[in-house]
This record gives sequence, structure tokens and C-alpha cells, in this order.
Amino acid sequence: MSTIIRLDIVLREAVSTPYRDLVTRPTGAAVRHRVLTVLRDTGDDDAELDFSEVGLVDFSCADEVVAKLLVATLDQGVPRLVLRGVQEHHADAIEQALSRYDLLVVAILVNAVQPRLLGAAPDDWRTAFGALDRIGRAPINPVADALDWPVSRAADALRGLTQHRCVVSYPDETFAIGAVA
Repeated sequence: MSTIIRLDIVLREAVSTPYRDLVTRPTGAAVRHRVLTVLRDTGDDDAELDFSEVGLVDFSCADEVVAKLLVATLDQGVPRLVLRGVQEHHADAIEQALSRYDLLVVAILVNAVQPRLLGAAPDDWRTAFGALDRIGRAPINPVADALDWPVSRAADALRGLTQHRCVVSYPDETFAIGAVA
């Protein structure tokens, strides 16, 4: 189950104005605090931040809303945080903010067919993520075979993605992108 949080609504509630743009650090901090309150009330569900109706996102808001939220949710038991409705100009600011903290998130960009990783990720992780997206839920060996990699290389990439909450690891030793595609 996933909790979908529309950031345009949270923004309007946080600043009491009709703005659609996530700009300025105080605005981003106010939005992050409201999102954390929602997440505390929803329990241990995955969460999706919906950027569909957001105009601009500057670096300071990407830092406050996405990067600091990812760090804060580690202690809240939120299994995964996914971004939806992200436009390319949002992705640029978010990517820069996440890279500063060595963070990574799955994003669904507007008009994109496949999910994308935003933030700091080794090339192997991005390649394994793409392969897993194409294959679907699978153990390590089919991913290694699809990439013509040793099993240990695929295992390292998938476990890294799992630790960053970008891939779901199941008890039967399979991995999946999850319910984001």
C-alpha cells in the first residue's frame, strides 16, 4: 500500500497562498514538516510525493522537501519514498540536492515510460535498476545473466539499491522495482 501526497495541496496548506512553486528554504521546510506529519499518521506504508501540479522547484526546496525528507523517513519506518509527476526541471534540482548527501530516490517523470533513479548512484546500480525494470521481479541470477555480469556484481548492485530503498527485496530472495511502474 502506498500513501500518495500531493505536494501542491501540502504547499497551499503550508504557506496559505495559491503558489504552485516550491521555492525558498523556509517554504521547503514547512512543506517537509507537513509531509512528515502525514507520514507519521499513515504508519509503515510506502509514500509517493506527487509533483504533478507543482510549478518550479528550486535547489533549496529540493534539499528541504526531498533530501531531508528521505533522511527523516529512515527513522519513521517508511519503507520507500517515490516521486511522481516529476518534470525534467524538477529532476535537475532534486538530482543536485540528493547528490550532496549521497542519497537516491526512484522518480516517475512526466511522460516517461520507465522509472528513473535521481541522486548519487554508481553506474552499476543504474544498469541493474534498468535491467530489473525490464525483467520484473527476479532473483539475482536472471539479472546477472541479462547484463552478462558475474552474479556477485549483480548482487552488489541490487543490495545497494535495496539499502537505498529503490528496490524491494523479498524473503524468497527476489528483487523488484515495486509498485512504481
